[in-house]
Amino acid sequence: MDANSPHGFPFSIVGFDLDGTLLDTSGDLAAAVNHALASIGRPALSVEAVKPMIGGGARAMLKHGLDATGGYDEATLDALHRLLLDHYEANLAVHTTPFPGTLAALDELAARGVTMGVMTNKLERFARGILDALGLTDRFAAIIGGDTLGVAKPSPRPIQALVEQCGGGHAAFVGDSIFDVQAARAAGLPVVACSFGFLSQPVETLGADAVIDGYDELIPTLRRLGASAT
Repeated sequence: MDANSPHGFPFSIVGFDLDGTLLDTSGDLAAAVNHALASIGRPALSVEAVKPMIGGGARAMLKHGLDATGGYDEATLDALHRLLLDHYEANLAVHTTPFPGTLAALDELAARGVTMGVMTNKLERFARGILDALGLTDRFAAIIGGDTLGVAKPSPRPIQALVEQCGGGHAAFVGDSIFDVQAARAAGLPVVACSFGFLSQPVETLGADAVIDGYDELIPTLRRLGASAT
């Protein structure tokens, strides 16, 4: 157990992905994708269809959307990427909400003295805008986007930076994608996967150290991971 861990909790830092982990952003992301697709006469995609496209950043999400509706060339992708970002920035938190139990879990971690941070492949200004709109920004000591360091997950560097900005110590990461798992493992952190996230593959195939089906399972799961590491 980390000697610096407060209240006997095995982790002094917990980092979170944003989309599909802390927040259900799928409605607003699908709206942005569909706004871009509509501009070239493509059919709209359902929110459920867009969910597996989320996680690798807006450009990758748009590529998947274009592939699903007839393909694309790079000029079209460039133009629609800008259109998507502009629409999304103007509508960051119309439908976005925390997943059930998220706030209670964050409250419990804070009560145990755990420092928390966010590392998302979303642009940092978008992440901050959403967290500001939901009144969540002050809960996090670090908010790192996919553009903050010029490199995104699955690189370990943003997660390493999160740990540094949170003061250093024994850390764990929570996410919902293969990018989260790969980045956390490369950074040397245990990683928890959310089965309720925006999964592009079965959650059990992500290679996480543990899986949770809801935020009521997070604290006991982190305790188990901490105990197994001692």
